[in-house]
Amino acid sequence: MAGRERSGAAAADPDLFAGRPWVLVPHPGSDPAALLAVRNLAVDLAATPVRMAAEDHDRAVAAVSHVPQVMASVLAARLLDAPESALALAGQGLRDTTRIAASDPRLWAAILVGNAGPVADLLAAARDDLTRLEAALRGAAEHGPLNPGAMAAASTAVDRGNLGVSRIPGKHGGARRDYAEVEVLVPDSPGELGRLFAAVGDLGVNVEDFQMEHAPQQKVGLATISVVPDAAQRLADGLHEKGWRVVGA
Repeated sequence: MAGRERSGAAAADPDLFAGRPWVLVPHPGSDPAALLAVRNLAVDLAATPVRMAAEDHDRAVAAVSHVPQVMASVLAARLLDAPESALALAGQGLRDTTRIAASDPRLWAAILVGNAGPVADLLAAARDDLTRLEAALRGAAEHGPLNPGAMAAASTAVDRGNLGVSRIPGKHGGARRDYAEVEVLVPDSPGELGRLFAAVGDLGVNVEDFQMEHAPQQKVGLATISVVPDAAQRLADGLHEKGWRVVGA
């Protein structure tokens, strides 16, 4: 379970499978030697072999890979009719939720059709969720924004999303952790991002995650550095002393 939205030799990554699950789906006729060979290949590539039944695998990948791809593609397709003035307001949230929409259509058509049943089941469930929320919002549009039913439906949709996100495993497949974020303005000039990472390294802080958002029509970016909570203030203070403009911690 690894990959990128880009393909071809230029997108090759020698560490693509490192730490990623590699699912083995044996059946009664599987040759033990062949199964061992594939397992050894996974280990040689630093992946983590996982054995699953075929039905369990199909339902699992529908939930964690195939339906997310469809959702990202459907969401991104709504942008085709959006005016340029609207797209100019796009922030990191839109980029995060549509990133994988840049995937290869031919490859994903084959994947989705090959796992059609489990994908269709989850899409039906997602459709029901959206239908309930849509109905509540239609009511709010007709009867006013303070409609309690609409507020409850919207809150439930977001809250259930919070609960779902909390179940996604954390770094290296371990328990999910909440990280603190330090936001830093980075000039859009050669070498500035490298200088920022060098400064973080000098402060002895490990980066757990990183995002970069460029300000529209401005030669500056907003870097969001995720670290363990105990290190956040030390990182913010240290970067400030090194001349960086810290805008949030």
